Amino acid sequence: MPQLLALDYGRKRTGIAVTDDSQIIASGLTTVRTHDLFDFLKDYFEKHDVTTIILGDPKRLDGTDTNSTKEATALKKRLIKIFDKPVEMVDERFTSKMAFQTMIDIGLSKKKRQNKELVDEISATIILQSYMTQREGGLNFG
Repeated sequence: MPQLLALDYGRKRTGIAVTDDSQIIASGLTTVRTHDLFDFLKDYFEKHDVTTIILGDPKRLDGTDTNSTKEATALKKRLIKIFDKPVEMVDERFTSKMAFQTMIDIGLSKKKRQNKELVDEISATIILQSYMTQREGGLNFG
């Protein structure tokens, strides 16, 4: 079974997470400079079978679009055009806060918790896990 790959898109950095080949476990993969994202994905897709890209959908607390929503939507269109893979959008509210709390919970030092790349990677993992959980529950993503 092919992998799922999730992106926590940001203007400077993008966190990336993937599933195992059985699509059971979501794991952080890396964080790349957003400028290098498409080169990274091209290389990754040549080496790994990925069926679907999961992309964080930036929303405000009340569910309305943020300044980053248009960028994420444009990224979705570009990903589909270049890689010809389905892209599912997943609400990413609270993922950064959850990632930071996860870092505290696993006992990372304050210095390591300031690593924004690690926060982005964990956020991508949370987005991916959220997608997998909702998919198991039969929810539809549009």
